Amino acid sequence: MFIHIGNDLSILKSSVTAVVNLETVLPSQKDVADYLNSEDERGRLQYVTEDIPKSLVITDDKTYVCSLSAGLILNRLNQMEIF
Repeated sequence: MFIHIGNDLSILKSSVTAVVNLETVLPSQKDVADYLNSEDERGRLQYVTEDIPKSLVITDDKTYVCSLSAGLILNRLNQMEIF
């Protein structure tokens, strides 16, 4: 199953390893900036939006910077699959 993370981009639900709420990250939390720099250097960082980022979606092979809230993405991840 796929989930939509913004701007016509959907990713495989099973590949998501973490969702980070950027709205609660303080500027003094250098770990997040270091992680983003590392992902960018490795070519694994993709911006899904040009708007203010609200969340990171970390998958097996990429990190996506999204304008959707972490809560919305988590709700989509937790939805029951209906066949």
